[in-house]
Amino acid sequence: MPVQTLKWQDDALVLLDQTSLPEYVTYEACRDVESVAKAIEVLMVRGAPAIGLAAAYGVLIGARAAVNDSRDIFYTCVHRAIERLRQTRPTAVNLFWALDHMKNVLEGCADLEDNEFICDRLLEEANRLFAEDQEICRRMGTNGAALLPANGQIITHCNAGGLATADYGTALGVVYAAHEQGKKIAVFADETRPLLQGSRLTAWELQQSGVPVKVICDNMAATVLRKEAIACCIVGADRIAANGDVANKIGTYGLALMAEAHSVPFYVVAPVSTLDVSLDSGDEIPIEERSGDEIRNGMGKWTAPTDIDVYNPAFDVTPHHLVSAIISEQGIAHPPFESTLRTWALEASKT
Repeated sequence: MPVQTLKWQDDALVLLDQTSLPEYVTYEACRDVESVAKAIEVLMVRGAPAIGLAAAYGVLIGARAAVNDSRDIFYTCVHRAIERLRQTRPTAVNLFWALDHMKNVLEGCADLEDNEFICDRLLEEANRLFAEDQEICRRMGTNGAALLPANGQIITHCNAGGLATADYGTALGVVYAAHEQGKKIAVFADETRPLLQGSRLTAWELQQSGVPVKVICDNMAATVLRKEAIACCIVGADRIAANGDVANKIGTYGLALMAEAHSVPFYVVAPVSTLDVSLDSGDEIPIEERSGDEIRNGMGKWTAPTDIDVYNPAFDVTPHHLVSAIISEQGIAHPPFESTLRTWALEASKT
């Protein structure tokens, strides 16, 4: 990737400020739990895998802040850090998955009195999750690239690339893998209203990586699907229910409906950590609603009356019958999804 999304450096979580892209490439160092939580909430760091990794390092920051305190105070501080980070964003299940991993490490050290040693163990776990995400991205990319033609065009929505992970992404990881294999893939990137993650982030990332890309407004996707030879639509996911219903950035559902209307395959790419097989369907996935000012005053300009009511869900749920395949590091799942997804989740729980 042309830039690194996040890294642990000098006892701080260093984040690429994605709210400043594409105009500025700047980094912010988070040295306390609240700054990590705020960075997640304001979308300085975003994308389900990256949110999980940021939260893991946030737990470590909470632990290091109390390393010289008594054992009871230390554990209280770490648990408070976990709970604060849990409150940041409700939809992306990777957040809770990563926090559970860190909590399990903490509980595994319950008989130890050495806070410094426990901090070291938490750092090892956060680094392990980071390295694992890098490997997973590569495996997903290779798996998904097999579905792409030697020469073709795709549509993607929001940003599911290196800016959303520790490596080169989920949905865009498939594009990068195909590109590395010599396939000639060009991308139409939905701008992704209201925060324009497609035009600000995906288009910038692809351009920096040498992949041909054109930005389209969200309401142009149907025309592109009708007039262009589109091989497939590829998106990421923030949570996938047991039946294959997919929560992703708002607008994904509409793109899936358009893809079905034009007989274009619709692929979802996500790590197994994004599966939530405790939920039977997408009806049970909590959907984050964000401030109306993201629409009224998007990008710092008033585009609606200042006091107008706004409905601003950050995600929608695409029903499984609109999904052609779900691609993970463990392979490719085809409809019906439930048996394969539950098997993947079970295998992941054993590691």
